[in-house]
Amino acid sequence: MAMNDLFTTYQIKGLELKNRVVMPPMCNYAIVKKDGIPTDWHFVHYASRAIGGTGLIIIEMTNVEPDGRISDRCMGLWDDAQIEPLKRIVDACHGFGAKVAIQIAHAGRKAEDAPTPVAPSALAFDANSKTPRALETSEVKEMVVKFRDAVGRAVKAGVDAIEIHGAHGYLIHQFHSPLTNLREDAYGQDLTLFGKEVIQAAKEVMPSDMPLLMRISAVEYVEKGYQIEDAIKLAKAYQSVGVDVFHITSGGEGPIDGSGRPGTHVGYQVPFARKIKEALDLPIIAVGRLDEPHFANSIIGNDEADLVAVGRGMLRNPNWTLEAAAQLGKEVQIENPGLKLSFNL
Repeated sequence: MAMNDLFTTYQIKGLELKNRVVMPPMCNYAIVKKDGIPTDWHFVHYASRAIGGTGLIIIEMTNVEPDGRISDRCMGLWDDAQIEPLKRIVDACHGFGAKVAIQIAHAGRKAEDAPTPVAPSALAFDANSKTPRALETSEVKEMVVKFRDAVGRAVKAGVDAIEIHGAHGYLIHQFHSPLTNLREDAYGQDLTLFGKEVIQAAKEVMPSDMPLLMRISAVEYVEKGYQIEDAIKLAKAYQSVGVDVFHITSGGEGPIDGSGRPGTHVGYQVPFARKIKEALDLPIIAVGRLDEPHFANSIIGNDEADLVAVGRGMLRNPNWTLEAAAQLGKEVQIENPGLKLSFNL
């Protein structure tokens, strides 16, 4: 059997990718009118990465309500008026040969511009952050509906996949972490209940062949934070209700202390991705300082992950994928509407 590499095609349900390169969701904080509607900045930002050969573009954290944003300059999908501007971006990326997912989220207690953030429990992120209000049980159920409605709008905008954000200390992470969920209702008795209900609600409005991705933090870098074994249990719970792909990152739940620090070396999160892949036998996206093409290629070749997300490298160079193809001696296809050219760079 031939060994896979960064430029081997990949299929997840109805999603066919021309290569294994992923642009991960990275917030731009570039909304001008604070209305959650993407602008020409976002259009150029994403379309240029499609022109640059990226297989899958995951649009940045896009929020289910105005006070669920990290900042008022973040994207949203709480209103139908936000569908067409998003569709313009999706259509352009499709025209240049990329597939598009979007990350749907709520910042919870990390919503910096919300007058009073909401969270599972009334615990502030740190001494400089606002103390959130604990959501009532009925409000948690309403939040699930907000996630479902945002996913429905993304589907109408033409995306190829949905990613639910359950990492980096945002609302779903806050619910499934014992550090931030001190509730006594059903959402405190089963820490994964909120996330599972969001997944099930999302699936209700997604085409049956559209994959659902979920981003989770594999470890928490604080005292008494959960570890990789706990993350595997979380992932299995979410897998049981319909997650098709996991996007493995780490941290974000609180101020980092001496009990554990994220690595600064190349590929420091890849072992987390590999362990979760082995435990779940599901497609996995690895991320975290994977900018060097030969190293990124080795992750696929060694079957440590199925897709590789390149963040900082792609911010520096929209043509990262084309440059990687040149270094690896791979043929690539440059597309524009009505024209396809294949060649070795």
